[in-house]
Amino acid sequence: MTTYAADDIRSQLATARPAVSATTPIRPAQWIEFLTHEPTEVAPNGSRTWIARAANLVIAYTEAKAGDVFAREDQPDEYAVLMYSQSASVTVKADDEVAVAEEAFVVVPPGDSAVRADTDGILIRLFSAEAPDLRAKALNAKAYEEPDQRAAPLVPWPDPVGGFRLRVYRLKDFPVVEGRFGRIFRTTNLMVNFLAEEPKPRDERKLSPHHHDDFEQISLAVKGRFVHHIRYPWGPDSTRWRPDEHREIATPSICVIPPPTVHTTQGVGAHQQLIDIFGPPRVDFSDAGWVVNAADYPAR
Repeated sequence: MTTYAADDIRSQLATARPAVSATTPIRPAQWIEFLTHEPTEVAPNGSRTWIARAANLVIAYTEAKAGDVFAREDQPDEYAVLMYSQSASVTVKADDEVAVAEEAFVVVPPGDSAVRADTDGILIRLFSAEAPDLRAKALNAKAYEEPDQRAAPLVPWPDPVGGFRLRVYRLKDFPVVEGRFGRIFRTTNLMVNFLAEEPKPRDERKLSPHHHDDFEQISLAVKGRFVHHIRYPWGPDSTRWRPDEHREIATPSICVIPPPTVHTTQGVGAHQQLIDIFGPPRVDFSDAGWVVNAADYPAR
């Protein structure tokens, strides 16, 4: 079940019953400001990469330097490159080769591939948790030594129409429109919502607290500052109760929001942008018809 205020477009979404017992432990949220940690990897030209994970996905955030190449060999499934206004221009090579120098969602097929930074800038790559080398390198790998029993497992959705191949979706072709929530893209294993840039702080009287019964939400902050408000439900075991959290976090960062916490995110900077990530894809967003590349990626 997911709940929203009546005037929130997401209140139209279908809901589902929880699949776990009320006694199943609730994980704490995770807050990772990348630049406060030592980088996970440093490339030959000086690119610095931080790797973090959630139950079903891994994110690699890179301050890229022109000329560095980020290769994957025998990648078991698709991954994505998320490009926003501060991203490096890149050339992506897999079954095909394409140069991308604008905001875009790039899907890279399984197998061998490489992403070359053509300019200095930010490079964000998003993987499922199927790659063991990436899982092991995550800053927060210890948080998932035991699986989260409340998080839905990663079950691949149908293969894309026409098979796996390099695909580029340029955001300029998918403007934010009334009646559709954000700009939502789907692959066989992940879902990404590019929320619009906000040129001012969010109205504190118009927040959207809600919860998800069975999937994590990963909020990737790329511009500005945010406060993530999280409320933990009470179960029968009072020794597991946690106080509410209202924590401000700088960018670049992620907040991993566990089910079934009540949560909402408030932009408090002068200008901010948030990208929401889910793995596996959300059924409710898909059923609502909000996925802009649904013609290429069939629903379950």
